[in-house]
Amino acid sequence: MKTMRPLLMAGALAIVSPLLPAYAAPPDDTIVVGISADASTFDPAAISSRDNANIAGHIFGTLYEIDASGKIVPNLAESYTEAEDGMSYTYKLKPGLTCEDGEPLTAEDAAYSFNRAADPANAFTGNTPGFVFSSIDFKGAEAISDLEMKVNLGTKNPVSFGLIAEVYLHCKDSYDKMSLEDAASHPIASGSYRLAKWDRGSQVVLEKIKDPGTFKTIVWRVIPEASTRSAELIAGNVDIVTNVAPDQIDAINGSNVADVKAVQGTRRIYVGFNLRDDFAKGSPGGAAIQKTEVRKALQYAVDVESICKQLLNFECKRATGLVNPPNDNESLQPYPYDPDTAEKILDEAGFPRGADGYRFEITLQAPRGRYLNDANVALAIGQYLDDIGVKTNVEPMEWSSVYVPLISKHDAGPLFFLGSGGGTWSALYDMADLSTVDAGTNYTGWSNPEWFDGWKEIAAAKTDDERKLVIDRMLKVFYDDPPWLMLYFQPDFYGVSKRVAFEPRRDEKVYLFDAALAK
Repeated sequence: MKTMRPLLMAGALAIVSPLLPAYAAPPDDTIVVGISADASTFDPAAISSRDNANIAGHIFGTLYEIDASGKIVPNLAESYTEAEDGMSYTYKLKPGLTCEDGEPLTAEDAAYSFNRAADPANAFTGNTPGFVFSSIDFKGAEAISDLEMKVNLGTKNPVSFGLIAEVYLHCKDSYDKMSLEDAASHPIASGSYRLAKWDRGSQVVLEKIKDPGTFKTIVWRVIPEASTRSAELIAGNVDIVTNVAPDQIDAINGSNVADVKAVQGTRRIYVGFNLRDDFAKGSPGGAAIQKTEVRKALQYAVDVESICKQLLNFECKRATGLVNPPNDNESLQPYPYDPDTAEKILDEAGFPRGADGYRFEITLQAPRGRYLNDANVALAIGQYLDDIGVKTNVEPMEWSSVYVPLISKHDAGPLFFLGSGGGTWSALYDMADLSTVDAGTNYTGWSNPEWFDGWKEIAAAKTDDERKLVIDRMLKVFYDDPPWLMLYFQPDFYGVSKRVAFEPRRDEKVYLFDAALAK
């Protein structure tokens, strides 16, 4: 379509910047990673974004962890038992654990880590309270011996064990002495690395304090522009870069210095409809998207496959919901690109074109530099919506200091562009973004009872087959009353220097414990 062509072609015009800051090549005991966005906090209970979590995953340990193959394996705990009724998990910690300041890490500290994150007085909105605890209906944690800690749940959930593995542990006495402000910028490590330096907006430097970990120092350099990240990689100043732009792939592969490694990621990219009352009352667009018919019409307006091919350099199949294949509802077919159908539905819903050619006006907010070519994708979506008479004002924003606060407070919208991390090990993990109406990750405020009542049936299901029937029915509800404008599962392109050996994971976790100098 005419209005899309200039923007889609623009994705092929960027070149690697020749202007580089004066950085030296990393020494042998150091690995440097170029990332698109800075961390916003190092308080373990407040961390919410993947870039932030990738750094924090080297600073803090967890009871268990999910490895690159999707298996849940021991980390700071050595074993666990699940109660017969599924309402609690008891973990046995490894003996001799300590935090970076020498304080022993015991079951009391593990329980404190969970309870501190849940304390309403702290008002945390990170992944642990906002996603994990709302999904497992966390009721509290308690130490039952020096090395045994129990996590109590309010509802049986088949994926509780995997979700609990995302909670960072830290030492009680150390954190009791700190204000929340101190905890955000001066973490006390329970993992392999300590925070040695944080130059906000520039770099985060970690220093190894114990195994595992190959490199003595890990430097995370904040490089928002994709072309600059690629240029720094080719110049030998960084070893790994994330979110390689599609138009940079040939330059990197032809450099003889680095290669691009591509993986099919699990992150769900979507445009959310913020259905909160104040958005409904605040603008015509906010009011319009309250109607299911309008939200369905907008699905038909966007040519997702063309966006994938021309702006992201990969062939995609549009998502039918929030669950990664092969765990999705296979009976659902992606909404096709059909602008005529979109216009017909909008006419029938009571939103005809006005004298100016528009039906209503709406704002689409989006990050710049957090996801693969995100700002351009958002602009393309805005153009598609314009073409069916929905005047769309696209507002690209800086990620960590501007967009993250909007998202965490559910203040982005009425339309907002977002990527939500997913997995391949369970449909329920992906669905847990909408575990309850009040879940921290329900950024849309969607409250369809046919979806949320399904969680009780899942908890009561006796077999996987029974559970699958409920899951597929819930995914059909999501499809028919969409809180998201469904887009795609993001591919991940990593630039990796020939100096190092590193294999990227599908789940966007950049863990460097096994990375090493290339032989």
